[in-house]
Amino acid sequence: MRTRAAIFAAMVAAGVSLAPATALAAPTPTPSPGSTTVTKAGTTFLSATPVAAGQPVRVGASTGEFLYWSFAAGAGEIHQISATVALAKDRAGSSTWTVEVFDGLRRRQACTAGAQTPTADASVSTVAIGCVLRRVRPWAEPWSADPLPGTYYVRLAVVDLPERDLGLPIDVDLLISATGDAGTAPEDGKLEASLVPPTNAGEVLDAVPTVTREDEDDDGWNINLTGWLPEAGSRWIWTTVGGVLAAVAGVFGFALTRRPATR
Repeated sequence: MRTRAAIFAAMVAAGVSLAPATALAAPTPTPSPGSTTVTKAGTTFLSATPVAAGQPVRVGASTGEFLYWSFAAGAGEIHQISATVALAKDRAGSSTWTVEVFDGLRRRQACTAGAQTPTADASVSTVAIGCVLRRVRPWAEPWSADPLPGTYYVRLAVVDLPERDLGLPIDVDLLISATGDAGTAPEDGKLEASLVPPTNAGEVLDAVPTVTREDEDDDGWNINLTGWLPEAGSRWIWTTVGGVLAAVAGVFGFALTRRPATR
């Protein structure tokens, strides 16, 4: 009986010790059937390439470039980013890669699992990078950095490598998966609008002003001379006036100090 109890206790202890490691192990995401492969990436937040959950990404780039993608996240979802970088063969040394995720307000989001910043030795040909985000909440306090519904940005880059390896070609395979039911998280509030930064485009002005028929005479010559004259507050006006006053003051001063001619 004591032997069985000891074996049972050992099994329970082993199960307890293995439970956290099993919880941290994230399943490998698979592409959605029939999804189109994305073959480009942005270089900034503003030019990030939109990607849907389950849509595979495969792009060619150069070592040292910052690659950006964006995806939409709903409340109740948990997103996993999985990337594989195929490295060049003639590398000088090891390199460290990272994948970062930002929300619509450019706040960096923490990863709960995955190799977010792995280091690849010079002998390996590929490096795997991963990040599992926290569950998106339908609302949060203004001071918190909890993930909220909206647009999220993924940035893939190398953070440490020999200088001579900059510019070497790489191939990136990336996939974003989403689990959980969007909009069904039991919360006491709801976000009124998604976290997307305001982008108000400005008005494009013509570089060369257009000349109307009213500004031209019958021969086609421009008779509007107001464009040639400087404004009243222009420095050219004040410089000219100052020069004239200085000349008048000089002549007047010379007249006062001139001695009468003696015979």
